[in-house]
Amino acid sequence: MRALTRRRFLSISAAAVVAGSPAGAAPVRQFHGTALGAKATITLAHPDAAAIARRAFAEIDRLEDIFSLYRAGSALSRLNRTGRLSAPSFELLECLGLCATVHRATGGLFDPTIQPLWDLHARSYAAGAAPNAAEVEAARARTGWQRVRMSPGDVTLEPEMALTLNGIAQGYIADRVAAMLRAEGLREVLVKTGEHHAVGGDWPVTLVTDESRPHGRVDLRDRALATSAPLGTVFDREGTIGHILDPRTGAPAAAKWRSISITATNAAFADALSTALVLMDREAASGALASFADAKLVAAVPGIANT
Repeated sequence: MRALTRRRFLSISAAAVVAGSPAGAAPVRQFHGTALGAKATITLAHPDAAAIARRAFAEIDRLEDIFSLYRAGSALSRLNRTGRLSAPSFELLECLGLCATVHRATGGLFDPTIQPLWDLHARSYAAGAAPNAAEVEAARARTGWQRVRMSPGDVTLEPEMALTLNGIAQGYIADRVAAMLRAEGLREVLVKTGEHHAVGGDWPVTLVTDESRPHGRVDLRDRALATSAPLGTVFDREGTIGHILDPRTGAPAAAKWRSISITATNAAFADALSTALVLMDREAASGALASFADAKLVAAVPGIANT
């Protein structure tokens, strides 16, 4: 199966500097890698910046061994293959707990059990056509967050189910890396793992549409930012069928929004909320955000259905 098409411009980019750095201070440096297939960067000014970045990327790699769908030996891949994972890690259980919170707050629109639907669409479009209605309904029958069971001893799925944490894990990884660096005494770092988490500093992040048109700026200090764009990744060669699926229908998100950007103290919540909110109208989105005291909608770029 060929890889999904990725549009040239993603929905967010950052040009960040540490504001007010004194003369003679260490220069701001940026280190690059990947996290769950997304470009990852660690930006900081510190005499030991290279060593700090190596530790950060080692932590990202460790967390990929839990959350990646593309590493056959990851905890998530093993759970999906067998339907049961014994002695799950703290990180997996914590992330699943966050999923449950956002699932409730969004009326089920954030649903990590859509992986069978995602696989169906990816395979079908790779073969050159959309899945038919019967195939979609068969895949939907294998979904449902209420059918996931988790405890400190194990996580279990019902037969033929599978999870994807792609709508939250990039944010969760950003949170974990930021917490690690904060615990080491770092006070000015910007972590980007597909989503952003700022430790201290004054970090200006420019919001950009998929055509690379700026449409706003967010200044981050000890805060996280996440953006979801339905057409950021697409199933079809023409770039018109987005990757965010509506669990109510099994279909790709309607064109309500081109992108949604959320800030919060927690990048995992911002990540999951932005994913779900692209499926909502403004009233429903406001209701979902009301469940999270520190979450804020900072940008909503209308799609065709809202113009």
